[in-house]
Amino acid sequence: MQSVNSDRFQGQTAPIIQDPLIKPAPPLYQQSATKLSPEQIPLQLQAIDALIQAGNNNAAQKFADALDPATMSAQQRDQLNLFYAQIMLSVGEAEQALNRLELIQAQQLNLDNKIKYFQSQAFAFSLTGHLLNSVRSRIELSKLLSSANERDENQATILETLSLMPESALHSQSHTAKDVLAGWLSLAGLLKLKERDPVSFDVELAKWRETFPGHPANSYLLKNMADSMTNHPVSIAVLLPESGPFAQAAKAIRAGLMAAHAHQNSNAAKPVIRFYDTEYSTAVALYNQALADGAELIIGPLRKEHIQSLADSVEFNIPVLALNHIEGLQKNNLYQFSLSPMDDVEQITRKALHDGHQKALLLIPETTQGKRLADYFMEDWQAPDHSILESQTYNRKDTDFSSAIKKLLNLDESENRYNRLRQLIPSVKFTPRRRQDADVILLSAYGNEARLINPQLHYYQAANLPVYALPAIYTGQPNPSLDQDLNKITFCDTPWLLDSDQGNLSMSALQDIWRQFPNSYLRLIAMGIDAYNLIAQLDKIDVIPYTGATGTLSMMFDGRIKRELVCARFTEGRPEIIDIPTNSPDTSFTHEDRPIQEALPIIEYAD
Repeated sequence: MQSVNSDRFQGQTAPIIQDPLIKPAPPLYQQSATKLSPEQIPLQLQAIDALIQAGNNNAAQKFADALDPATMSAQQRDQLNLFYAQIMLSVGEAEQALNRLELIQAQQLNLDNKIKYFQSQAFAFSLTGHLLNSVRSRIELSKLLSSANERDENQATILETLSLMPESALHSQSHTAKDVLAGWLSLAGLLKLKERDPVSFDVELAKWRETFPGHPANSYLLKNMADSMTNHPVSIAVLLPESGPFAQAAKAIRAGLMAAHAHQNSNAAKPVIRFYDTEYSTAVALYNQALADGAELIIGPLRKEHIQSLADSVEFNIPVLALNHIEGLQKNNLYQFSLSPMDDVEQITRKALHDGHQKALLLIPETTQGKRLADYFMEDWQAPDHSILESQTYNRKDTDFSSAIKKLLNLDESENRYNRLRQLIPSVKFTPRRRQDADVILLSAYGNEARLINPQLHYYQAANLPVYALPAIYTGQPNPSLDQDLNKITFCDTPWLLDSDQGNLSMSALQDIWRQFPNSYLRLIAMGIDAYNLIAQLDKIDVIPYTGATGTLSMMFDGRIKRELVCARFTEGRPEIIDIPTNSPDTSFTHEDRPIQEALPIIEYAD
């Protein structure tokens, strides 16, 4: 298993392939531009490129926004659009990246930028689920790569991408495709045959070589890909606490992990799993013990201080899938997977913005975590024509949230004006009116709080303001009689809690397991399922997203695994799926240090 190659992300690029499913892009990053002299523009472009390569995409965007395309040559505009595409891909905005790439005349780019162009195009198509287009881009990319290792890696990714397509689709497409693409489609179908009929595979492979002589997929690559697609480590170590305040959260993760192990579909032998108690010894000692015991991969630790001490003390000789995230921590063979509120806030704000909302009101709990969430909302809502008009906090111990709601809606100011007027004219009659400039409310609340807040919003004249909430609003189990008061609230959450079509690892299939835990731990069971299934994905998830129980998972440049959630709306007290992430290749579900989400018990511990 290989570590993440951050160059894949830092060099992503754009589209020759036209796709009717891609929508026109809205105006992007419109800030006032500074007029630079013709001599300064190339220097500015070089600075943007250097910042992108260094992973400083926020600064790169600011430098790009300072350029005026009207003063640039056609080639310089192509380069600027390429940079914007790379910046957008770094934050998962694949559709907008494709729209930028469509503006580029690829034949005008130099070799280095052509490579970045096709890398970015392939990655963006993969994120948006257009797998065949992604493969076409990689075929073009192969023609430009001079390094044999880079060509092999690109060709391996072609097969990995095609492995996500159903065998019937591969067969039908191979008859319409020509030349190199037809060979790749046929070969991907053979690798699926190998999984169920390895005896016939050798015969069919010989026929394939006769049909496609001189095809780029050489025998060495073919053998390695065929072997690796079902490869699992023989021995796995899991570092979790068995006592202390984290024990119950760890138990839920372990339950999901072992369920996934029990239902592993691969024909390969199941790995041996050994558990190590992080309350019994230090993370460093346990890591060394796991190596001595023959572990080929480690899952855990859970606590941030354990992850940090491990990263400070050892060089990771085997892959480590940590179950939390530390901003700025990046090491070879270290992957970080958590239920991060960064993903939760990003998903719900993206959904609200996609639905056309611009002027938001923010209602959050009066806690340290609430303040962090407010910062995330402020950051993700930033745009020239969008703003958060007002932010108010509430006390979670209250049952009457009228004071915070009236402040949020400016009803308190309206009442004050009425009281002043009444002093002058005692007989005056006046009905307080809420503010009219907002078009959406963003809410962070647990279910029991939201069941009180939502009716009070209606009472105070905000019934026509749509409410978009973080996933903590949903307990994880439908409860129509209680959740009637949540009707019309939109939220984005873990697919495992909302979609029963997940086979033998679905929530309904694992009832005997999750009924042992309080509802607040259900998302951790899904996290355990994904932690196990990610084992086979770590060497390709930076290129091909994985559709899991906690969301559609993809790898960021620093090794953090990002989640794309499913959005739902309460109707008659039940959550109904209304939106599936566009960044998923499979429609079956379809900054600063940011700790694991507060709605889960693990959050409070992980702070």
